[in-house]
Amino acid sequence: MEFYITLDSLFPKQFNEQPTNMIIIRDAITDDIPLIRRLALDIWPDAYQEIIPKEQLDYMLDLIYSTNALDHQMRMGQRFLLIEENGTPKGFAGFGEVDPPGTYKLHKLYVLPAKQGSGLGRQLITHVMNLVQALEGKALVLNVNRHNKAKSFYEKMGFRVVREEDIDIGRGYYMNDYVMQYALNDQA
Repeated sequence: MEFYITLDSLFPKQFNEQPTNMIIIRDAITDDIPLIRRLALDIWPDAYQEIIPKEQLDYMLDLIYSTNALDHQMRMGQRFLLIEENGTPKGFAGFGEVDPPGTYKLHKLYVLPAKQGSGLGRQLITHVMNLVQALEGKALVLNVNRHNKAKSFYEKMGFRVVREEDIDIGRGYYMNDYVMQYALNDQA
């Protein structure tokens, strides 16, 4: 008499299936600045190549994502978050309180192009919303380029356009944005 033992007989089906992706959202620290910069350099060209000229893109990356600029933003109170999938960074967000008190601004929300549409952006912005609500924030605001397809994502997340804004960022460049707002705690 022969007996055959298979892995299926030793381990229930649930143990033989591929593990689901583990998503972690964590606070970034100053040691993560090179990582945030690398992510921005990987994401921004894809996100903005059809919206702004390459010269402006390069200027803005240096202005906002240089090591010194990111360090300054952190020291000024901007909180950065990293989203990781199976231990690999896939995107980041940055937010902080602005005037008037109780208003928070989502300064940054970016996910690698290959992961856009996967739900990581939704998880990241939902995490920011939950943190701001826990801080008793009344509103979460953001700026998005008027030609950026991300505007529809923010609308699906419940943001609404409250005004348009043209921001002079130097060297003759402007950010032509919508200012969008999400009401928290039913108070905004």
